[in-house]
Amino acid sequence: MRVNAGNLKKGEFVFFQGEICQVQKADFYSPGKGAALMKARLKNLISAKNVEYAYKSNEQVEVLDVASVDMQYIYKDQENLYFMDERTFNQSALPISVVGEISRFFKEGEKMFVYMFDDKPLTIRPPMSVRLKIIEADDAAKGDTVSGAKKPVTVETGATVMVPIFVKVGETISINPETGEYTGRV
Repeated sequence: MRVNAGNLKKGEFVFFQGEICQVQKADFYSPGKGAALMKARLKNLISAKNVEYAYKSNEQVEVLDVASVDMQYIYKDQENLYFMDERTFNQSALPISVVGEISRFFKEGEKMFVYMFDDKPLTIRPPMSVRLKIIEADDAAKGDTVSGAKKPVTVETGATVMVPIFVKVGETISINPETGEYTGRV
């Protein structure tokens, strides 16, 4: 489907220079003189590189009809993350380089939405937060009452997260996977 570049939105998938890209950011820009522009940051889903591009607002852009499929994360190896469609039992692999750092917080068996185009996985829709159990943490030093003091902990996926000093081993915490930040105890 072709749309005016002025109507591009974050999260949409487009063809750009023969490759499938996801719009990471789209800002309308009117320079005062001349035609208005849509400045877009596009993530190439093959190379995982970001590209900045300024479309003329009336330029036609090919937007892809992408399905969001609920899948179960089953495991990862050195290069890929593997997901299974629980309705059809079909498995799909996504390169870790495309999914990015958020994969550090994925727990086997969790459900996620995978974006599919022509029965091929493109990327995932990251969860807003994940709940993980702390498996390793140092005890807080007695008298360490500095406002906002933090310590590193290791969660069950092996990722390290900075948390307030009062959080202990065995507790379950909530983490924003996009930023890697602690958001609270569960």
